[in-house]
Amino acid sequence: MDISLSGGALAGTLAAILLLFIVMILILRNVYSKRTEKALQGEYQAADNADKSYLANRAKYERLDVFSLSSTFFNFGLALAVGLSLLAFGWTQYSQEIFIPDGALDLDEEIEMEPPRTAEPPPPPPPPPPPVIEEVPEEELIEEDPPEFEDTSIDEQTIEAPPEVVEEAAPPPPPPPPPPPPKPKVDEIFKVVEQMPLFPGCEDLGSYAEKKACAEKKMLEFIYGNIKYPAIARENGVEGMAVVSFVIEKDGSVTDAKVVRNPGAKTGEEALRVVQLMNTKNLKWSPGKQGGRNVRVQFNLPVKFKLE
Repeated sequence: MDISLSGGALAGTLAAILLLFIVMILILRNVYSKRTEKALQGEYQAADNADKSYLANRAKYERLDVFSLSSTFFNFGLALAVGLSLLAFGWTQYSQEIFIPDGALDLDEEIEMEPPRTAEPPPPPPPPPPPVIEEVPEEELIEEDPPEFEDTSIDEQTIEAPPEVVEEAAPPPPPPPPPPPPKPKVDEIFKVVEQMPLFPGCEDLGSYAEKKACAEKKMLEFIYGNIKYPAIARENGVEGMAVVSFVIEKDGSVTDAKVVRNPGAKTGEEALRVVQLMNTKNLKWSPGKQGGRNVRVQFNLPVKFKLE
């Protein structure tokens, strides 16, 4: 027997059982309150005196003995417990159906991507400003004293000693300039490799073709299961395909995600948010391989927005 209940049906059943309990308590309370009034008025005195048996008249007012229905309540509680257990086992949570449009991974045209710039050289320094020539006015010229001339003539009796030549040591040569810093090594980013990256969740399958088909399905379920159609796009009837480009690193992480095609109305931003959600949830792709080694691969992901 197949018993499957949704959350709403289970809540309705439990509410009905609780309501039945409340109604039963109110009915029994009403019945026994009326019997109590009759017992106080002496209506059951003659019947109680007629039965002198101790076993039959072990209660002072036999008709007010609430324990006379204990077996009935026990059986009712047992049946209720079994029913609640069946309801608990029959509670089924249905997964929400994910709508994936046809041709979700088909691109209408090739997206031309500018190669990523990893390290740009610093800009050259600005040229020095030209020298400013200031004209000195005539009144500011300073008159210098005329030079004094000394007699340096030599006659026959003058003996002049040759000047002493002082040899000065040559200054040491300047140190060589430091070598330029090595350029950072940038790994090449591939667009097509021997084994393209795969979305996680299908690592246990056998062949690469099976893993690829399973990974594409898992990726589409993740994308369209987390996408939220922007309210402004829904109100204005905006449909189209957004394309998000990102790089899958050697460790399977997603970097450099950006929108390269945006239909507008916040659709491109929503597609970018879902792609960045992969890193938030720590989803690691199986990296692409070229020549047996892991390489960086650029991936273009189309996300179609279509009103139902």
